[in-house]
Amino acid sequence: MQEIRFDDLSTLSSMVSQTWGNWSRPVAVSQDMINVFAEMTGDRQWIHVDVDRARREGPFGEAIAHGFLVLGMSTLIKNTGDYIIVGHGSALNYGLEKVRFVSPVPAGSELHGHTRIVAVREEKGGVMLTVGVAIHVVGADRPAVCFDWKLLYRP
Repeated sequence: MQEIRFDDLSTLSSMVSQTWGNWSRPVAVSQDMINVFAEMTGDRQWIHVDVDRARREGPFGEAIAHGFLVLGMSTLIKNTGDYIIVGHGSALNYGLEKVRFVSPVPAGSELHGHTRIVAVREEKGGVMLTVGVAIHVVGADRPAVCFDWKLLYRP
């Protein structure tokens, strides 16, 4: 795995690309996880938690994970082994851009993701890295969720 200092703007800038990196290890999404997320957030919509009704009446023929659950799992998926940012004192979530929930994630699926560096910019107090993230159900061509993740690395 390539180690890159957070303030090595030259190396980081050279990695800006339209090409996606390696896939992360798969992560399972169980019905139990979906149910716990529903209780935590109050989003108990039947398409997520009522497996029988979702099979009978749902547009996907089965219960599906909440989009925000899948989005929240991105911290488990973003580490693909392509590189690691080192030498910083802290890394702060600055925000997300272009979040799209593209396709459903059936309960019992496995997810994996890949990333690419979209932009690098020196900021007052650190370096802003924008990372494109695409999370897929394993075996699916279309992503389930995709977004640009802005991270502020500080000394």
